[in-house]
Amino acid sequence: MCYNSRLVDGKPDVLAAARYAIKRHELISPGDNIVVGVSGGPDSLCLLHVLMRLQDELGLCLHVAHLNHRIRGEEADADAAFVADLAARWGLEATVETRDVPALARTHRLSLEEAARQARYDFLAQVAVRVGAAADESEGCTGASAKIAVGHNADDQIETVLMHWLRGAGPAGLRGMSPKTPLSEYHLLGQAGVHVTAPLLIRPLLGVPRSDIETYCREHGLEPRFDRSNLDVTYYRNRLRHELLPLLETYNSNIRKVLQRSAEVMAGDYEVLRMAAEAAWVRSVQAESDEAVVFDRAVWVTLPLGLERSLLREAVARLRRSLRDVPYRVIEGAVEVATYGGVGAQATLSAGLLLTVTYDRLIVAGPGVAGPPPDWPLLLSDEALPVVVPGLVPLGEWQLETHVLEPGAWERSSIEANPDPWQAYLDYDVVREAYSGLLTLRRRRPGDRFRPLGLGGRTTRVSQFFINLKVPRIWRDSIPLLISAETILWVCGFRLDESVRVTETTRRVLHLRFYKVA
Repeated sequence: MCYNSRLVDGKPDVLAAARYAIKRHELISPGDNIVVGVSGGPDSLCLLHVLMRLQDELGLCLHVAHLNHRIRGEEADADAAFVADLAARWGLEATVETRDVPALARTHRLSLEEAARQARYDFLAQVAVRVGAAADESEGCTGASAKIAVGHNADDQIETVLMHWLRGAGPAGLRGMSPKTPLSEYHLLGQAGVHVTAPLLIRPLLGVPRSDIETYCREHGLEPRFDRSNLDVTYYRNRLRHELLPLLETYNSNIRKVLQRSAEVMAGDYEVLRMAAEAAWVRSVQAESDEAVVFDRAVWVTLPLGLERSLLREAVARLRRSLRDVPYRVIEGAVEVATYGGVGAQATLSAGLLLTVTYDRLIVAGPGVAGPPPDWPLLLSDEALPVVVPGLVPLGEWQLETHVLEPGAWERSSIEANPDPWQAYLDYDVVREAYSGLLTLRRRRPGDRFRPLGLGGRTTRVSQFFINLKVPRIWRDSIPLLISAETILWVCGFRLDESVRVTETTRRVLHLRFYKVA
């Protein structure tokens, strides 16, 4: 954000800077509900005042939200009372609530800072949903979830970038905070079992230095609360603010501007990387569920190293949404195993996830979600494949071969002793007469049922059949089914339907065999 161009009589104009940010980044639309997070400090007080001045111009409906973290005793109670009184005097509706953040930190094994951050955003999200739902029944402002405005400023951005750099973050961390972010990208506690949708978080003051905000408060007669905990250097961010940044300024007096510009450059570069990663995800992911992500290894090895890292991080993020970060060494170790590991090699990822190498796939999943052996033929497309008799059906690196065995060319004892799960023998005349003889391979569908051989003709759902056999969930949709007239004749690799079994009255046998192409 080019903040320095927002000047009036040679002085910084915070209102103009906020208006410019709102327009440039499309933060607010006319008629929006805005939940303003107000702590009582100068940043949030300035933000609320600025949005009040823009209220008529933009047609805003403002709602004040304040969370008492129960960290600072009577001072925190006084802050809550101050915000409630301010909202009443300014004619704004307000929600003021309390969370026992120290207890949350102990329960979830988080630092006090992280627990406070998660509790605060969880609270704001819930307020935004309630405000949006209430607005949907009224007139004047839009329905659905309200947007959440917070008072992060340029100094907060600088501290965030520096903190991420010291932690060893990649582009996603070094871009700092974004002017607008879906709250779904944040990892929240979701305490009390309350499900919240994900409103948009906006930061209209992200390009404004803290000193200009403090000047704005003085010039407009605002009297913010003072939070003494901001001076406590036992908190990591406070140490950066009060000790490290002043030290860095002795090396480069413009270090704050340098870090701010670096964040803006990195944010632009990150968008390019993100679009490339999204395209690579579509190309390389073969299957995805809540339990596993499966990559095509042949595609994977063609990707640049940066995209391999990005895809692994994305897989972990989708499978473990509460996880905030994955260490660099963990990703590097997994990339090395994915690239050079043999069949069966594994790498440990975060939060109980493993990367497993199969013959032609890379599987990211928990230890209880096993990938299939490398010699399973899978149907990875929703498109049904016609099966010609006699003939061949290509299936990736596999083929299905079909032919008919005439009387005298087969023995029932040999068929019953069939050792290969990927070949099957069916009564061909039953297939032709009862099921029209037209065959296809397709994936399973909701409600599919069949009569597994050996159950005395009883039917069962295909889904329950897979559960009983402990077939990994990630692969159940990809196991081919042999179909005729919408009847399942063979759950390939597992069980024939009772109706097409070879009996003493069978004359001709339909032989099907999957095999890997050399």
